[in-house]
Amino acid sequence: MGNPATNGEVTHTLSVYVANQPGVLVRVAQVFARRAFNIDSLVVSAGNDGEFSRMTITAQGAADALTNIIKSVQRLVDVIHVSEHDPATTIEKELALIKVKTDAKSRPEVLQVVEHFKGQTVDLTEGSLVIQVTGNSDKLDAMVEMLRRFGILEIVRTGKVLMARGEEET
Repeated sequence: MGNPATNGEVTHTLSVYVANQPGVLVRVAQVFARRAFNIDSLVVSAGNDGEFSRMTITAQGAADALTNIIKSVQRLVDVIHVSEHDPATTIEKELALIKVKTDAKSRPEVLQVVEHFKGQTVDLTEGSLVIQVTGNSDKLDAMVEMLRRFGILEIVRTGKVLMARGEEET
């Protein structure tokens, strides 16, 4: 599983269901660090009842190393379930807030880009525009590239969140 990354490694997306206890995030991150796997994206959110949380972790590396990481994470006390997800069987989304430098002349063109990517303007001043956009990582990357020529002042991205399609458990 996983998607080819630009540097020859493969991007893997894991879902880790954990007990909502202090220190769980640190212990999971340490497993990745001990194996020299860099976490590209990490999103943690509470589950339905507050007793559990779901971590969505995106990392790049070799599949065999990831198999060992999954086994090590699964052995941690507060970890209930770990699985790698295939993009073909999941819904993956990300949110970005992008602050772009604008003036009266460039604003209409920036707004056309926002409309094309189905983004929303969430703040507007004489010198800047803050845009909110959701979608897969490729869509957000493409929008960022289109906006670079106007001058990006700041970007904040949530990281990938996912859910298994159909009846499959995430």
